[in-house]
Amino acid sequence: MSAPGGVPADRPVGLVLAVTGVLGWLASFALTVEDWRVLKDPAHPLSCDISPVIGCGSAMASAQGHLLGFPNMLLGLGAFAAVTALGVAVAAGARLHRRLWLALNAGALAGVVFVHWLIVQSLYVLNRICPYCAAVWVVTVALFWYVTLHNLRHGVIRVPDRARGALRLVLETQWLLLGAWYGLIAMLVLTRFWAYWSSLV
Repeated sequence: MSAPGGVPADRPVGLVLAVTGVLGWLASFALTVEDWRVLKDPAHPLSCDISPVIGCGSAMASAQGHLLGFPNMLLGLGAFAAVTALGVAVAAGARLHRRLWLALNAGALAGVVFVHWLIVQSLYVLNRICPYCAAVWVVTVALFWYVTLHNLRHGVIRVPDRARGALRLVLETQWLLLGAWYGLIAMLVLTRFWAYWSSLV
């Protein structure tokens, strides 16, 4: 997997890729198993249907759950398997070609846009939170964030000289910015179902 002139190996980013890939794959696999069980027995009680707000049954059966004509989790199985394999390679010291890093970044961008569309659909159309889907939201955001930062740091994505100061600031506050991103999503979930959450207290 090493390539002449490849981007220097960044083992911490490789670990992030491997961990997010494995977690995303496991969540996609869990959804696939539940979907398969429902196909065999429509009355099968889903392990992820926990409450009126938390559940995956309606999400899996919805049009949003089959955006391309087949279950979304099948996309996750393939994409997260590839991310895991690349992460293990990078963590082991492989130098991936710049084009491969760009392709990974493009895939992560598509994934994070898709995830945010699903968040809106879950909160404001389906009115449910699928726990396995939420796990995919979390890992996809982290995947996109750290692949993008890696590519900016190593010049895979070229930054004009006038923007280098802003890039430095982003790199110095990367944890804070990622925390704010997650915090915004959590706030949307909290406020959307506030009546339900407050009833649990």
